[in-house]
Amino acid sequence: MRAFVTGATGFVGANVVRALLAKGFDVKALVRRGSDRRNVDGLPIHKVEGDLSNIDNLTSALTGCDALFHVAAHYSLWRSDSKALFRSNVEGARNILDAASRAGVSRIVYTSSVAAIGVPPSGEAATEETRTSLDRLVSDYKKTKFLGEQEALARAAKGQHIVIVNPSTPIGPYDIKPTPTGEIIVRFLNRRMPAYVETGLNIIDVEDVAVGHILALERGKPGERYILGNKNLTFKALLDILEAITGMKAPTVRVPHFIPLAAAFVDELILGRLGKKPAVSFDSVRMSKKAMYYDSSKAVKELGLPRSSVEDALKKAVNWFRESGLVKPE
Repeated sequence: MRAFVTGATGFVGANVVRALLAKGFDVKALVRRGSDRRNVDGLPIHKVEGDLSNIDNLTSALTGCDALFHVAAHYSLWRSDSKALFRSNVEGARNILDAASRAGVSRIVYTSSVAAIGVPPSGEAATEETRTSLDRLVSDYKKTKFLGEQEALARAAKGQHIVIVNPSTPIGPYDIKPTPTGEIIVRFLNRRMPAYVETGLNIIDVEDVAVGHILALERGKPGERYILGNKNLTFKALLDILEAITGMKAPTVRVPHFIPLAAAFVDELILGRLGKKPAVSFDSVRMSKKAMYYDSSKAVKELGLPRSSVEDALKKAVNWFRESGLVKPE
């Protein structure tokens, strides 16, 4: 079975490619010209150079493929990346789904995000039935993931075979940029986290996310979405696990949200516009005001989603970041 993967050089995509190869798939991957390809170097895959902007080229590349895994996305919480986010996460999604239809690809797994689901105002864990609206979503990243998912749902309603997966917060190897969550781990390892804010998130081993994509292809229902998540943790609990893994002290000082919010406002929205490279995005602090908890029981029940140890996933992430050179030597 031939699978076409977008976003193969990225964090989740690189793990999806490896899971597909382990299952015996013939993998064809879209790679952008000039992109960092370290995550796929040496893998027995067929690389097709291109991007999500040209429907004709995408259609040609997809012809002959049995399945599409659309994993590519621009993940950024910086406001300066607004145009790039809309171009990749909305226009790019529209283009790849149109191309898949033209090429006759029979099955599609569309990688959305829990960002498109939102957070219930009452604070309980969100499910696939949780509904949000564009105006309630914080950051252009969340807004574009929501709009991209709406494109996929609209096409599924018209008969295109699309199964949607919504990963929560993946942790593990090949987080090459790194992602905002990976950056938290890197900051901890580099002893640049003197304090923390009270928030929460759902963590899952990225390798489980990759397997979840294949399970969605095999067992998912078209037009349905599946949360690929595992364990809900407070931010402090996450830092305490990192302390247990590394022996490095986790911060014990909790600061109210208005302090990092004010600092991020000055850093990104004032100094950033004057040429200084900001350290913390304003929207990331705004997002942390609410715990982002999710319930993945539907994916466990209907797909058989594995839920490996979060502690082991964090160990793998720590080791990978150290080996990749993102952590300064002691």
